[in-house]
Amino acid sequence: MDLKLTGKSAIVTGSTAGIGLAIAKRLAQEGVTVTITGRSQAKLDAAAAEIGLPVNAVLADPATADGAAALIAAVPSTDILVNNLGIYEAKDFADISDEDWHHLFEVNVVSGARLSRHYFPKMLANNWGRVIFIASESGLLPPAEMIHYGMTKSAQLSISRGLAEHTRGTGVTVNSVLPGPTRSEGIVDFIRSVVDNKDAPEADREAEFFTKLRPLSLIKRLIEADEVGAMVAYLASPLAAATNGAAVRVEGGMVPTIA
Repeated sequence: MDLKLTGKSAIVTGSTAGIGLAIAKRLAQEGVTVTITGRSQAKLDAAAAEIGLPVNAVLADPATADGAAALIAAVPSTDILVNNLGIYEAKDFADISDEDWHHLFEVNVVSGARLSRHYFPKMLANNWGRVIFIASESGLLPPAEMIHYGMTKSAQLSISRGLAEHTRGTGVTVNSVLPGPTRSEGIVDFIRSVVDNKDAPEADREAEFFTKLRPLSLIKRLIEADEVGAMVAYLASPLAAATNGAAVRVEGGMVPTIA
């Protein structure tokens, strides 16, 4: 399917691995001029090589005001902004410090708000654009083992919907994508940290994770990053012009509601 994205430009934050890299790769394959971001030049170089198509790699961390300013200076405008940058950790609620709350909020929420504050008005002025927040099913079903993470994902949903209210009658859309647990190096370590049988083979640990900690999953497996990338590419395209202010699930059926 031709997503009609050739000639568009996109910024994907947190795009040197995992979901962000998969999104950047898919957009590049669709003919988009993609800017990837990261905190390590070596990881940026490796990501660009994996994408295998020309990309603009910017060494910047939008989780800081200086990093966001550096990215904006390097790329003053874009047609598509994918706020993917995010971190997570498992921690007992009583052990989540003030610093933990502030750090996850700064990285997961404020980073996207900073960039949207700059790029979103330009999209409105151009009467076309896409802002996409990579949230999580945890924004609807906060996990007991990382409540602070769930809080940040709920906040992303609020920002996304609020921004969409400003797009009435324009060619701009703002949506959130809600992946479930997605395969990456980090998720393998995370699953090992929360299951009982930490020495079991990886497939057995994954099965225990979905049986005990994510029992509502219908697919009973980790989502692949390129499955999320495909949804984001569609939402970024002109074909998705009627989808606005939505929270689009790519979570394997973990949220047990129709709407």
